[in-house]
Amino acid sequence: MRIGYFLSTEEYTPAELVAQARAAEAAGFEKLWISDHFHPWNNEQGNSPLVWSVIGAISQVCDLHVTTAVTCPTVRIHPAIVAQAAGTCAELLDGKFTLGVGTGEALNESIVGGPWPPLDVRLEMLEEAVGLIRELWTGEVVTHRGRHYTVDHARIYNVPETPPEIYVSAFGPKVLEGAVRFGDGFISTQPDSDSVSTWKERTGGKPAQAGAKVAYASTAEEGLEHAYRLWPNAGVPGELSQVLPTPEHFEQATQLVTPDTIRDSTVAGNDPEAHLRQVQEYADAGFDEIYVANMGPHHQEMIEFYGKQVLPQL
Repeated sequence: MRIGYFLSTEEYTPAELVAQARAAEAAGFEKLWISDHFHPWNNEQGNSPLVWSVIGAISQVCDLHVTTAVTCPTVRIHPAIVAQAAGTCAELLDGKFTLGVGTGEALNESIVGGPWPPLDVRLEMLEEAVGLIRELWTGEVVTHRGRHYTVDHARIYNVPETPPEIYVSAFGPKVLEGAVRFGDGFISTQPDSDSVSTWKERTGGKPAQAGAKVAYASTAEEGLEHAYRLWPNAGVPGELSQVLPTPEHFEQATQLVTPDTIRDSTVAGNDPEAHLRQVQEYADAGFDEIYVANMGPHHQEMIEFYGKQVLPQL
């Protein structure tokens, strides 16, 4: 199993993200994930830089493979623009780039106005968008008039000789079925062995990636305080994360989340065994790669801690 570092654009400034990427490579992490948001989940997190600019900066300070986790190429940004942005980043990274995509959240996509489509429509839009992106990455002139998108005489000039793979974030059977149809890989944030098993069986063993968060601190209690202050949205159940439209709505919803909810689901503190157990849980679920994010101010210490006490044991 390969271990990568997960860059949270919602919590850290662009400069902090670039510094984390450089430190993660030095510590021995093998790859990078980076989230793609317009808004943070809540105002306490306090950041949300444009992911494509950050990836460009990362390409100049480290040589790790980067995956977006994940980009929604359907509503806020037209898929033709995503194709151009991703192609440029892939060229800057010498081909070490994967476009992770998903059906998105109203939190980021509803900013352009109009109704937030139901899941079936969003999945249909995603499939058309992925097909269009792949067509544009051929470098040929593309004219496309589909159900959801129109492109007229468009050509992407900057893309690696081998186009990036496209991985699909899938929660629930409908999106997993779509991922099987048009994804090169599977992305999740849950140690869901059933979904991984279905994915592997239906795709002949294509790769599966997962992301997980930790709250590194000198004590578990301090780490849990940071997790509850910054990421109470992790306790929001069901489909609310896809339909709530603003950080303020998430702040209202997370008033129902208790510290015990976060405690039960969060690895916190500096005990290497607790961090190793979480990695093992995802390995046991069948994932090929896991990307670990930090919650709270001790991100550099967390990276060094993993480099010295966690990664060597893996």
